[in-house]
Amino acid sequence: MAAKSSAVELSESLAGIVKANASSVVRVEGRDHRPSSGIVWAADGTIVTASHTVDRDEGIEVVLADGKSVPATLVGRDHGTDVAVLKADAAGLAAATWGDLSALEVGNLVMAIARPGRTARAAAGIVSALGEAWRTPAGGRVERYLQTDVDLQPGFSGSVLADAAGRAIGMNTSGLLRGTSLAVPAETLRRVAGALAAHGRVRRGFLGIGTYPVRLPRALQDAAGQPAGLVVVSVQPDGPAEKAGVLLGDVVLSLDGERVVQIGDLLGLLDEERVGKEVIAKLARGGAVQDVRVTVGARP
Repeated sequence: MAAKSSAVELSESLAGIVKANASSVVRVEGRDHRPSSGIVWAADGTIVTASHTVDRDEGIEVVLADGKSVPATLVGRDHGTDVAVLKADAAGLAAATWGDLSALEVGNLVMAIARPGRTARAAAGIVSALGEAWRTPAGGRVERYLQTDVDLQPGFSGSVLADAAGRAIGMNTSGLLRGTSLAVPAETLRRVAGALAAHGRVRRGFLGIGTYPVRLPRALQDAAGQPAGLVVVSVQPDGPAEKAGVLLGDVVLSLDGERVVQIGDLLGLLDEERVGKEVIAKLARGGAVQDVRVTVGARP
């Protein structure tokens, strides 16, 4: 018998990756005429999916791998990481088997397994960029930057990203950066899904101020060590900032030594880990630089 060619072996390997994950991928009907995919997080019917594909809080349906359609409720969502958790009216589901990114490298083969219709669909590609922890434009913290060249066709957001060993390593989404195929890594999914299951939301830090980017006067740039900051244009009564003595017209330069120049910089620093903790805000006021201690609140 002739030995299998490398092309046949690769083909069979890719098909095996799809088979290993297809039973853990569901169809999510959470918006009109535009279904997406979801991943079975736990056998009890807990599903994770991309938040931007779930337009409504009620009337959600999930189509399981066996074709059965069941109702689902929204447990919670986090726009910052584009993760939503659903609870489907089902049990005994096949939960995904999760791996990690420790051995992943740029150029490694990956596959997206989705279920935008009744059957599983797949797309192959490579890891095109892999980086450290980052903040999304919406202020969410993601433990690793994972970009692929997989073509995320309609319905592929919320699907499994699997490595060459067939292990789920992330959830595909096109909702974090426009025009970019990204995956929320398993580590982030664990943290966010746990918070959503426990509290219905991921807590965000809150200072109670409205800000706007502003360039500093040249005389202040040397003292501040930066060319710009965020001018305070509103202060919420009885909020954390007002209690700390922050005033209208103050310019926020940094938080705990981390420079802030854009509004997203400040939002990114106000994550759940800082809620309830005291931070040092460096401010420019009246031509001088000073430190103010503020206890971060929880965003309503």
